[in-house]
Amino acid sequence: MSDDVYIGGCGCGAVRYQAVGRPVAQLHCQCTHCRKRSGTGHASYLVFAGPDAVTLTGEVRVWSLKGDSGTDKHHAFCPVCGIPTHVTFAANPGITAIHPGSLDAPERFAPGFVTYGSRGLDWDRLDAGLRVFDRGPTG
Repeated sequence: MSDDVYIGGCGCGAVRYQAVGRPVAQLHCQCTHCRKRSGTGHASYLVFAGPDAVTLTGEVRVWSLKGDSGTDKHHAFCPVCGIPTHVTFAANPGITAIHPGSLDAPERFAPGFVTYGSRGLDWDRLDAGLRVFDRGPTG
């Protein structure tokens, strides 16, 4: 597999994706919504940029809400097994965030920073060497 191709999908195989190119970011997010959605202290993402950076096969279901940033986030998941695969953003439709646990090779995930660290919980101990932003990378 090329270093510039990331392949993954849901648990049952009904949804598959391929992300081409290097991720523009790899991160953990400790915002309220990510904590609730993941069921733990943070969620993790590989972020790809470009309208054709990620291609899907299979049908996904999507649910949306306003994130801590105030913008709409669209969460895609497999309607068969329920496993989340990716997130897109109304404010930036050219960005797709892949859940690293859905990668066929999840060991390729290499987080570089933490967002919404101001919302982090004391028991959610992340790598102390990661840069922590109180909000997003510009906040």
